[in-house]
Amino acid sequence: MNSLPNWHLAELLASYQKHGGFNHNDVHNMPSKRAVGQICEDLLQLLFPGFHDDAAISEASLTQITAERLFGVVRRLQEEVRKSVRIGDPKRPTGKTEPIMKEFTRALPSVRALLQTDIEAAFGSDPSALSREEIILSYPCIEAISIQRLAHRLHLAGAPIIPRMMTEWAHSRTGIDIHPGARLGTHFFIDHGTGVVIGETCTIGNHVRIYHGVTLGARSFVKDENGDLVKGGKRHPDVCDNVTIYPNSTILGGKTVIGANSTIGANVFLMQSVPPDSLVVYEEKQLSLRNKGARGEIFAVGPGDSCQL
Repeated sequence: MNSLPNWHLAELLASYQKHGGFNHNDVHNMPSKRAVGQICEDLLQLLFPGFHDDAAISEASLTQITAERLFGVVRRLQEEVRKSVRIGDPKRPTGKTEPIMKEFTRALPSVRALLQTDIEAAFGSDPSALSREEIILSYPCIEAISIQRLAHRLHLAGAPIIPRMMTEWAHSRTGIDIHPGARLGTHFFIDHGTGVVIGETCTIGNHVRIYHGVTLGARSFVKDENGDLVKGGKRHPDVCDNVTIYPNSTILGGKTVIGANSTIGANVFLMQSVPPDSLVVYEEKQLSLRNKGARGEIFAVGPGDSCQL
């Protein structure tokens, strides 16, 4: 090492002191991103035995494998939660870790029951889905919703940071960004999913379906007298039961409520509430189709026409 050029080592070390961003175990001992990512992988194995494995699991070995996996996940997650509750004083016991972990493990069966409703919603909503197994194996929304539902239970139990790390892990894999604070009802389906954003204080009812590019976000950010953002507060919309939101729509604001049984069309921008049983669309100019080969000639495509392949 001494024979290598300096490569400005001193300047790099000085930047750690000046700008921070250094996980110093005398002060912080932050949770590990790599460990949390692996825990998410293992949690998916617990939720869907055999679907996230190299091979199927036999009925005879299910009890032993589940016990080993549950013990391993709890042990490793407990260590990351312990780090998160001790941030700022890593050597001080808080007494918070064990209650958080008990609450989390108690919730695992109910999370599986909720996920079954999400799978049914996907199967019932998507004509291209040929089996429920296909949905578990290949639909990004199931992975994103699974991790969010688990992270939400940790969030409710009082675990700092870890729930957000979990949902951001799922976000990086699926393109679906659901904050762990968001409350999701049963039978939730995100079709395609890429670019979906669901904010921290959203509440989503039962049997809600949304498409790619939908944002359920904040309308504005309140600042205090010093110009700093005021943290917390209701900032994101509520979506009631049986609502469908089509691609690339944006709905903003903590006071915005989308009434039950409503449909929000594609590319809609909303910052106001919508009563139940509403259809919200942009009224656009009539679409015209022209034959590129015949200059200016307008033609129509009938319902019986099809492409010749």
